[in-house]
Amino acid sequence: MDIQRVGAARKKRIRLILLTAAGVLVVLATTLGLSRLKPAAPEVDRSTVWIDTVKRGAMDIQVRGLGKLVPEKILWVPAQVDGRVAQRMVLPGIAVKPDTVLLKLTSPEIEQAALDAEWQLKAAEADYNSLKAQLDSKLLDQRGAAATAKSDYLQAKLQAQRDSELAKFGLGPSINAQLSEAKAQSAQTQDQIASQQVGVLSNSIQAQLVAQKAKIEQLRALYNLKESQLDSLTVRAGAAGVLQELPVEAGQQVTAGTTLAKVAQPNQLKAQLQIAETQAKDIQLNQKAEIDTHNGIIPGHVIRIDPSVQNGTRTVDVKLDGPLPPGAVPDLSVDGTIEIAHLSNVVYVGRPAFGQSDSTVGLFKLVDGGKEAVRVKVKLGMASVNTVQILGGLSVGDQVVLSDMSRWDSFDRVQLQ
Repeated sequence: MDIQRVGAARKKRIRLILLTAAGVLVVLATTLGLSRLKPAAPEVDRSTVWIDTVKRGAMDIQVRGLGKLVPEKILWVPAQVDGRVAQRMVLPGIAVKPDTVLLKLTSPEIEQAALDAEWQLKAAEADYNSLKAQLDSKLLDQRGAAATAKSDYLQAKLQAQRDSELAKFGLGPSINAQLSEAKAQSAQTQDQIASQQVGVLSNSIQAQLVAQKAKIEQLRALYNLKESQLDSLTVRAGAAGVLQELPVEAGQQVTAGTTLAKVAQPNQLKAQLQIAETQAKDIQLNQKAEIDTHNGIIPGHVIRIDPSVQNGTRTVDVKLDGPLPPGAVPDLSVDGTIEIAHLSNVVYVGRPAFGQSDSTVGLFKLVDGGKEAVRVKVKLGMASVNTVQILGGLSVGDQVVLSDMSRWDSFDRVQLQ
């Protein structure tokens, strides 16, 4: 016979509830423990990263830029007049002298204008000679009249003196003496007038000849201008050097001012560097520089800093203080380094892939004998081409990873294998 078990179902429900609650607590504890666990550190191949050691000592602050060699003196040869290129006499790359003919131009208008100016000058010179002859003849006639008046005056004066003496001794009437005196005074007046006429005519002749000479000089200047324009149709180098460019072709029409040639002196070169505008702010004149031509390094110093910014860079000219190496020619690509400052007894390390001067960056510092690297905040000071000053976050002897570690930005620890 079965015996009824009182409360068995209730106990079973309570046991089930307790087991369920215990399971939930276990799950929550497991989840909480897992959430507090650090993610596994990723592995990084040591051979693929750049590791450097923090040092203390002297540090040179430098900036670097790419550029090219350019001539210090460049002569641009422009067209002086409008014309058409008739013939190219030389090719770029040859050595030229100041009188070397580069091009020959043609211009019928200039040739005709030069011919007209020549004939106008000759006609004016002929008119001057003809006028001078006429005026000289007129002056001679006036001088002859003046000489006649002088002679008449002298004769009248002597006649008056004779008649005055005769009347004085009673040998002649006094009326004759008075008449002779009047004639003498009249002749004197005529002589004075004739002399003045010679002077006036002489001054008039001089003024007319000066005016004609001025016209001749004006036409001569015009003729010289036209001759100069005619001569400029033969284009010469104008300076000794090497012909760099000759950018026109035979048959091409050119206007005044068009660049016809470029002549440079290949033995006098300077470096033109393109420096990032963020780095160029510290560059000053006369700062030391080194130019790498890939066939030797030439010392130099800064002689010009372009005040304008183009495409994020500024142009800096460096004068070369040493001899040019073999193969150094205009437009040769070079690397330039300019020394900004010299720091003594500072903490520094190689420049990381990311991080500007006077900024704070995160770098991985090696720990545990170099097996791991942890991220630390590092305060940077002045930056050079290959090194950067450390103001905080690292000590002398620490090793840090300088390579680009952006792919591990979500980790603060990596394993180096």
